Amino acid sequence: MQKFLLSLIVVAAFAAPSAQNTQADLIFHNAKIYTADDATPSAEAIAIKGDRIAAVGSSADILKMKGAATRVVDVHGAAILPGLQDAHGHFAGLGSSLQVLRLRGTTSWEQIVGMVRRRAASARPGEWIQGRSWDQNDWAVKDFPTHEMLTNAAPNNPVYLTRVDGHAAVVNRAAMDAARLTKDSPDPDGGRIIRDAQGNPTGVLIDRAQRLVSSSIPDVSRAQLEEQILLADAEARKLGLTMVHDAGTDTDTVDAYKRLIDAGKLQTRIYVMLRGSMEMLKPHFDRGPIENYGNHHLAVRAIKIVADGALGSRGAALLEPYSDEPGNTGLLTTPPDEVYAQALAASKAGFQTCIHAIGDRANRMVLDTFERVQKEVPGSRALRMRDEHSQILDAADIPRFARLNVIASMQSTHATSDLPWAPTRLGAARIEEGGYVWQKLMKSGAMIANGSDFPVEEPNPMLGLYAAITRQDPSGNPPNGWQPDQRMSRDEALKSFTINAAFAAHAEKDLGSLTPGKLADLVVLSRDVMRVPAKEILTTIVMTTVVGGHIVHEQKPSSNPNH
Repeated sequence: MQKFLLSLIVVAAFAAPSAQNTQADLIFHNAKIYTADDATPSAEAIAIKGDRIAAVGSSADILKMKGAATRVVDVHGAAILPGLQDAHGHFAGLGSSLQVLRLRGTTSWEQIVGMVRRRAASARPGEWIQGRSWDQNDWAVKDFPTHEMLTNAAPNNPVYLTRVDGHAAVVNRAAMDAARLTKDSPDPDGGRIIRDAQGNPTGVLIDRAQRLVSSSIPDVSRAQLEEQILLADAEARKLGLTMVHDAGTDTDTVDAYKRLIDAGKLQTRIYVMLRGSMEMLKPHFDRGPIENYGNHHLAVRAIKIVADGALGSRGAALLEPYSDEPGNTGLLTTPPDEVYAQALAASKAGFQTCIHAIGDRANRMVLDTFERVQKEVPGSRALRMRDEHSQILDAADIPRFARLNVIASMQSTHATSDLPWAPTRLGAARIEEGGYVWQKLMKSGAMIANGSDFPVEEPNPMLGLYAAITRQDPSGNPPNGWQPDQRMSRDEALKSFTINAAFAAHAEKDLGSLTPGKLADLVVLSRDVMRVPAKEILTTIVMTTVVGGHIVHEQKPSSNPNH
């Protein structure tokens, strides 16, 4: 309590001069504010002038900044957090997932086939039917499906259904015919066609094999792309996500972001990781990073490389074979020499490199690549290289993150989604050694930036906060948490979604904490997630989202602005 009172005295001292000289545009008071700023961790009120935070402190001091035109909001003791960030999501992918068949939570292959049959009944002949987020681990029969039932359900429509992790798909005969996929088609580098005993494709495609069919799906139009982005923007604002790190996109999407920002339609801040061939990346490298487009609404200063597949589809690259599939060590989806070439070129051009790595073999290759590039490119350590996912690590590689200044960009809900089957995939010893080891990484000096990997997981950051502090699924299993010694404290979890994520995007000077002078991004919550029983975090909703001093989402009317 003494420390808390001292913090309020310090903040009040800071706020008092501002109160004499500044009339705020917007004030929130009578709040429990968690700033994610160690210098002033708690406050009662916050004043906003223009798009910046003018002051934080006691309600009495902040209300001195009220002017005739100030909007004053009494939140009646509600919790206020910095605007939440998702450090690894797929923004247009979220919008796209809202347009296609939503397969998350389905409990059988037969249920999915029924959904496709109903969609096919109203589809035009030849029209592609797409869906997202099936997971065979949720079914009674946990084997990969085969195409026959899907083919019978939609004989006149090609069907493409993406697995929950985005690293596998199941397609029907019409889709295989459209792509000319046959028994004689070879597995591509970094991919695998699942085949029956006679060598015929079963319809399941792993990692780079997906492109054999997905390349035949018509590209979305400019208008469709913008619609996807705006759908994702609306969802983000509702969930309190004021910034998203878009983990792998192309030039067309960047251009769409610019158009929508220029038109005042896109409110969510976007940090882009470009993903593509060297040919696609070179013009961006030649122009250099975009650090502040549209008043900090867009930055394009990173690239994304995918080193391996995913654990759920047994495509994550492992040092030793899968426990439940001897002989399979997963896939390196991008050749190591290409990973190195892109990381080297990006570092020379001043771009951050972010590399997807899930298996311990892939993570070691990524750390080796970063270490090599740091030796060859002076100053590249300062670009804050990122290991995206960092799920399964060999013990020897855990301290290398801090040693190489590599950020572990992790997703807490991956651990709780994977817990029913990951030990079977890897065996208890590997999970204990390096599976989703948040505390081991942090205690070694590494920084964790948190996200969801949406639409792989749900985009709701409340699910991520809950998973981070409990290591339980939403049903509360296992009762004591999975590897409970790896749980985050609530303060660590909050920082992983705020100031740490901002640091991972080179944005900590302007975003990530409720600090005077920073951009005014914040959320007002229905419950105090820093104090309520953990289970209540799951049903906490965002009442108000503020981006740059503008209220961009309100769950219900605010108090009288002249209060």
